[in-house]
Amino acid sequence: MGRQETEMLKGTLEGVVLAIIGRRPAYGYEITSWLREHGFADIAEGTVYAVLVRIEQRGFVDVEKVPSEKGPPRKVYTLNTQGLEQLDEFWSTWSFLSARIEELRTDTTTQGEN
Repeated sequence: MGRQETEMLKGTLEGVVLAIIGRRPAYGYEITSWLREHGFADIAEGTVYAVLVRIEQRGFVDVEKVPSEKGPPRKVYTLNTQGLEQLDEFWSTWSFLSARIEELRTDTTTQGEN
């Protein structure tokens, strides 16, 4: 992953994680696996866990400890009302920004002007 891609992902990773949890409750390793399976191969597990700690501290998720066959109980994250509101805000902001960026990318009326 290039430096620019890494920096852009840092700015959106919280929203991406909220979106994954919004699909169904999940624990950290499941979230990391989903990201890797969908092309985010370079994301470190520690990065995802840091995001999970942050969204838990901000009150966006409810956490339930579920017994694990291997090792300590897993923390399963579920979006709560505040998390759903945050996710809606993320998608609204994403839609706005991506539309403006696409407009900038495809606007030929100003290309070549200084």
